[in-house]
Order: sequence, then C-alpha cells, then structure tokens
Amino acid sequence: MTPADLRWPDLVWSHFSRPRFDDFDARVRAAAAAGFAGIGLYVHAYGKMRDEGRSAADIARVVADNGLVLAEVETVKGWWATEGPMADECRLAEELAYELADAAGVRYLQAIGSFECPLDQAVEGFAGVCDRAANHGLLVGIEWLPYTNIANADDARRIVDAADRSNGGFCADIWHHVRGANSVEMLQRLPAERIFAVQMNDGPSQPFLEDYKDDCLASRLPPGAGSFDCVGFVQTLADMGVTAPISLEVCSTELWNTPVEDAARVAADAMRAVLAEVR
Repeated sequence: MTPADLRWPDLVWSHFSRPRFDDFDARVRAAAAAGFAGIGLYVHAYGKMRDEGRSAADIARVVADNGLVLAEVETVKGWWATEGPMADECRLAEELAYELADAAGVRYLQAIGSFECPLDQAVEGFAGVCDRAANHGLLVGIEWLPYTNIANADDARRIVDAADRSNGGFCADIWHHVRGANSVEMLQRLPAERIFAVQMNDGPSQPFLEDYKDDCLASRLPPGAGSFDCVGFVQTLADMGVTAPISLEVCSTELWNTPVEDAARVAADAMRAVLAEVR
C-alpha cells in the first residue's frame, strides 16, 4: 500500500494523539500492532528529528519496515502572509512537509487559520500552498477551528471554492464540528470528494477546560467514550460518499500518560466499534 491508496475506512493514527516530541519509532510500532494502516507526523517533530541527524529517508524506512504508510503531515499556518515571521514559519513548515512527501509519498497536508488579511489575499495564499504542494503529490485540507476566523465548514468552503485548486479541500474533525457550529447542513454542503481528511475522537458533554484551544488539545476521548454522536457523524460522511481515510486524533493528557501501545490500541478498537454500528 502507498499513502495514495488509503481509503475509507482505513485508520490513521494522528500525531497529536501522543505528546508532540515523543519517541517516533515507538509510536510507529504501536500503530502497527494496533492495526492502523497509516500514521501522521507533525512537521516540527520531524524538524527536531532532522536537527538531531535523522533524515526523511530514515523516517520513511521506519514507517515502511513496520508495514505502515506516512499518511498525513501537520500543520501549515500563516499561508496568507506574503512576508514577515508568519510567512517564514509557513515556508519552513512547507519545506519540512515536502521533504517528507518526497521521501515517503505522503498523501495529505493540513492547513489551519486564522488569516490576518483580506479574504482575497487569504484565497491567493491558500492557492499558492496548493500549487506548491501539488509538485510533491500532496492534497491540502483546511481544518476549520472555532477559535479562529475559519470557524466552521462554510468559512472553509469560501476559501477552498475561491482558490479552485483540485488538490485543495477540507478536514472534517468531529470535535470542531460538535463544539463549533454543530451543523449537519454545513457539513453536507461540502463536496464529498473534497473532504480529504476525517478526524475522529469524542468528548464530554461540557468543556473540561475554559479555553477552547487548551480543551481540544487535552480533553478528547476515544470515539464512543463521550457524548458526541460519533455514529451519526460517521454515518453522515458515509452517506455523502466521503472516501478519505479516518484519522484518530485523540488528544488526551490521560492517554499521553499511558503506554504508547495501550493508547494506540484503545483508539483503534474504539473506532472499529463505531464503524460496526454504521450502516
């Protein structure tokens, strides 16, 4: 299997299901043992490994030797900026992502806001990322985040539609769907073939932490373990005809403190249980 072969309902273990800078080799072994098809990697975690002497080719070998593919890389932001620190940060993130893509054939690159410019400049900036990413075989998806000015699916759709790039699309994360607009209608307005990433997790009925960003990076639960309608969300995407693989992004300080093998197994088993309930 190559990253481009990943399809619904193949499972990917997203990077932020573990601490940002932990033992990459151990998480790859754990993902393989839990039956994941692919794994994600945070670009700056790779940057740290690169600074320590590891190459993208080395990362690709570790992944392949464990029977996995490098499915996704995260995250580019500041893509709207034409100069200054935000532009520099974006270019570094892209450089790291493209090194990984060239070595391991990565499928998908994630982009997030906010953008601090007129909408037309943001559209041009996103189109530019898509064009550069296309040279490395990458799809690019905007993940809407309620704490940014790309707060919901409609906000993301305005940019993606205006940019009009065949490799530009969306990431649908159940956390930001439920804790944000929580609108099935918005979700259904997205073209199914442009939903390039699906991120699954669960959460309690009420936020555990007051700050939205802090809460979403620490308080997630495996699918089916909280109050979100995980089955309904997956059913909606399935009915729409979404074909993207399913990433488990269970950002949880509790799971971060469990052995990596247990964290991978719990996430994978929970998602399989949800899928078993989907028509």
